[in-house]
Amino acid sequence: MNQAIGAAAGFFRELDVHVRARYPLLWLVSPEEQRIDGILDQLARTHGKSFYSWSVTRGLARVTAGKLERAQKKSDPMEVLDQIEQLTVPAVIALKDFHPFLADPQIVRRLRELAGHLKGTYKTVCLVSPTLHLPPELEKEITVLDVPLPDTTELLQLLQEIVGVVREGGRVTIDLQREQAFQLVQAARGLTLAEAENAFAKAVAVDQRLSASDLQLILDEKKQVIRKSGLLEYFSEQGDLGAVGGYDELKRWLGRRRNAFTDAARRFGLPAPRGLLLLGVQGCGKSLTAKAVASTWGLPLLRLDMGRIFAGLIGSSEENMRNAIKVAESVAPVVLWIDEIEKGLSGLSSSGNTDGGVTSRVFGHFLTWMQEKSAPVFVVATANRIDTLPPELLRKGRFDEIFFVDLPQASERAEIFAIHLRRRRRDPARFDLQRLATLSEGFSGAEIEQAIVEGLYEAFAEGTDLAQAHLERALASTQPLSVTLREEIARLRAWARERTRPASTPVPAANDAVVLP
Repeated sequence: MNQAIGAAAGFFRELDVHVRARYPLLWLVSPEEQRIDGILDQLARTHGKSFYSWSVTRGLARVTAGKLERAQKKSDPMEVLDQIEQLTVPAVIALKDFHPFLADPQIVRRLRELAGHLKGTYKTVCLVSPTLHLPPELEKEITVLDVPLPDTTELLQLLQEIVGVVREGGRVTIDLQREQAFQLVQAARGLTLAEAENAFAKAVAVDQRLSASDLQLILDEKKQVIRKSGLLEYFSEQGDLGAVGGYDELKRWLGRRRNAFTDAARRFGLPAPRGLLLLGVQGCGKSLTAKAVASTWGLPLLRLDMGRIFAGLIGSSEENMRNAIKVAESVAPVVLWIDEIEKGLSGLSSSGNTDGGVTSRVFGHFLTWMQEKSAPVFVVATANRIDTLPPELLRKGRFDEIFFVDLPQASERAEIFAIHLRRRRRDPARFDLQRLATLSEGFSGAEIEQAIVEGLYEAFAEGTDLAQAHLERALASTQPLSVTLREEIARLRAWARERTRPASTPVPAANDAVVLP
């Protein structure tokens, strides 16, 4: 298939400028060798140049009409650099997976010398690799270009070509309207061209037809991509905001932004929302709310584990963060959930002394992305403690809003009881919810849920159904966090009073029993 035509226009223009400006060495970061071959072949032909490709297994070979000519037997990396210097024709040369050889000082030295030679010629060397490992000696010699994943134009063309091929066979039913085809293409965004081709082919192979019902199959293929990244976790099932008790102000704020990622919002002049920071007491539903945002807005939910970012070899943390952001942007629009973000930044203040500044650099990269990002990635971060959060994270422009999630008020506690009773197939009307709300003064949502679970265990042991008395006894035997962490919660409330927006409409203490015991 013609993979060069329809390449992301912005990247192609940027690559074209660098070739015309005679940049000697380019590093193209991408796993899509076949697609890049098509792009470089097209670019070479546009400028009347030859295109060569090298790999350690095949050696250096000229590519004509997408096909390799007979490769020269020499595959030694040092020898191929000599061959490139001896080429007398204008050319674009792709060196595939050359980065492992850059651990050799002699190869690095030879590549620097080659860069000096290439500046006076019409030859451009492109190192094609899925990862970036750039030796310090080459930082000033090599220009790095991140190759974007296929855009909708390329994916639509791919789908049209597949439809054309299967129609010729006559054994496959094509049941796609134009809008449905566009939905399949949108679902495939974030996949490489080869992955998208596999997904479309799999959809055909399952039932010998291609239709709108294949949308879920395409999304499942996208989950594979996220899973293989090892840095993000895909959540396919999340509750909606109806499963979150209280927080009327937060729900109203989210409701007004339900359609903020649509084309209609862009035409209206609205920017895509940046993100939300949920700060508050433990067990009060911050994580549940983060998951419910994606479900309510009809967007995929990805969870970023900061622990995975800092795991692995020294020097890999920065690349892990870049890769995680790249994956998130590739499947946008999406909700990116960072749970307990303060734990991932716990070593920030001493980063220069303890980890060589790795935490500071990763955090700086994340902040810059939050400030400058153009992709529709809505970040929902949660935090329990404010003393470990760096001030830069709280500055306006990083997040659209910072909400404080406090212990639930009496009416909210009654709602939480009703939600969890229904979830366990019990009719809330059979219980005195107002009395339970009064008895659970100072309880978090998680503590209320555990009280119901404890009551269920007691009722099951007695061989009876859950009753009011079981719940009241469970509440009486529970010491809530508002007692054990009284001072910390008071300090958190005092800090949040002037700096954040309450997730719930404040109720005067005289009308509600929610005060610290």
